[in-house]
Formats: sequence, C-alpha cells, structure tokens
Amino acid sequence: MNSIGKVILTFGIGLVIFGLIIMIGEKFGLGKLPGDIYVRRGNFTFFFPIVSSILISLLLTLILNLFRR
Repeated sequence: MNSIGKVILTFGIGLVIFGLIIMIGEKFGLGKLPGDIYVRRGNFTFFFPIVSSILISLLLTLILNLFRR
C-alpha cells in the first residue's frame, strides 16, 4: 500500500505543477501561438494547441533532464 500512496502523491504533484504551468502560460500567450489550431463554426469550437504542447514538452524535458543529473 505504501508504494501506491507514493504513486498517487507523485501524480497529484505532477498535476498541480502542470496546472500552474498552464495558468502562468496564459499570461505569456501560451495557447495562442502560430500553429495552434482553432476552428469556430457557429456554436462549435475546436481548439488543438499542437505548438503549445510541443513547447511545453520541450521545456519539461529540459527541466527534468537537469534534475536527473
């Protein structure tokens, strides 16, 4: 049971960090970058932030690699 608790705690901390990145990222235009797909037709809206997702992935990869070493 102890290992399950650690996994859940790690997952929760990861979600909090991801939420903070999203909140801070909105102030810097994250989600409105060129390459993010945004389609609005009538009452239908489709948003796919592909470039923002790639940027977040690269930043997290760099940060986690620094902590690993």
